[in-house]
Amino acid sequence: MKILLLSLNYTPEQIGIGPFSAGWAEHLACAGHRVTVVTAQPYYPDWRITEGHSNRWQRTVESGVEVVRCPHYVPRQPSGLKRVLHQGSFALAAMWPMLAHAIVRRPDLVIAVAPSLIAAPVARVAAVLAGAKSWLHVQDFELEAALATGLLNGGFPLNIATRFERRTLTGFDVTSTISPQMCRKLAAKGVPEGQIRELRNWADIDAIKPLDQPSPFRREWQISAPYVALYSGNIANKQGVDLVLDAARILRQRDDILFVICGNGPARARLETRAADLPNVCFRDLQPRERLADLLGLASVHLLPQIAGVADLVLPSKLANMFASGRPVVTTADSGTGIADEVNGMGVVVPPGDAAAFANAIDSLLRDPDRQARLGRTARIKAERDWARAAILHRCEREMERLAFK
Repeated sequence: MKILLLSLNYTPEQIGIGPFSAGWAEHLACAGHRVTVVTAQPYYPDWRITEGHSNRWQRTVESGVEVVRCPHYVPRQPSGLKRVLHQGSFALAAMWPMLAHAIVRRPDLVIAVAPSLIAAPVARVAAVLAGAKSWLHVQDFELEAALATGLLNGGFPLNIATRFERRTLTGFDVTSTISPQMCRKLAAKGVPEGQIRELRNWADIDAIKPLDQPSPFRREWQISAPYVALYSGNIANKQGVDLVLDAARILRQRDDILFVICGNGPARARLETRAADLPNVCFRDLQPRERLADLLGLASVHLLPQIAGVADLVLPSKLANMFASGRPVVTTADSGTGIADEVNGMGVVVPPGDAAAFANAIDSLLRDPDRQARLGRTARIKAERDWARAAILHRCEREMERLAFK
């Protein structure tokens, strides 16, 4: 196949959507398909252009994939309007290489990854010009997430955004997403059942395995506490990381637990200020992906807070690797939501925003080593069964071939 992929995020971004878009493209290229990716300059999660890159046009070949990077606006503090401008600037910049590639190269399949949903119509137009099939992959329901985090309010802007979302989601030959609950949400938004596919994010179960000895980060970061409650990933409003600090404050008398918040993002500076009087909290920068196994193995328990209302809008990509590390997870989600269903049996689920329940779950789990070990083993088994990278990508490739040559 000749494949054209539009994705706002791509490597060298180490968390979020970027590694999955790159893994997808690299797998297809390794399988012998001709893959071109149109993407932005890397900026996530710091919301600034990554060191070693400049905000200009660039064309490279990376792991067998032709990569076209576009300049775009990156706000230092991403408010609602600034996010729209950010994604709109990417859509405009990506339009030219996407349409040129469609006309000259005539791809068999054009794929768009959302976010950015604003840029997705560019991929749809490219598919029409090329006479190709089209595929939209939804990692995140951006509109409802914006409402849940207060980035968007009701009224006229919401009406316009809702109509745009519906037209975009239903305009592709196939629309996929990452969990059963999100598939049901696609159907509720008008996408025909026959066009919906479930395409999970994956865990790298070969690289990330339960550690049988202390993580090297214990020595490097001089951690003496017997237990580590670890939050790793983006630090922004949607993640609800404030709850980690609330739990740390409640459990500050337990000097055997250290709360480690490892990551970057627009909310980190504010959280560091809030945690200034908490000796049981430390912050660390995002670590290189090749050290992910050591980082996740540092955890006695993984922390996955989410604000109310987002548990069926996104299935956090980091969850699969948490399971692969063989450590239990404490998360916040309402019963029956996608996150709650995934974590059930692999950790503890408490209501969103309930700091006391969150702290109690951490406390009780760390007081019960047998339960902690049992949940961790079950999490690893689930990762091997449901989240294995090779199996997921091979199924995806077969689906794409069936669509492209239908």
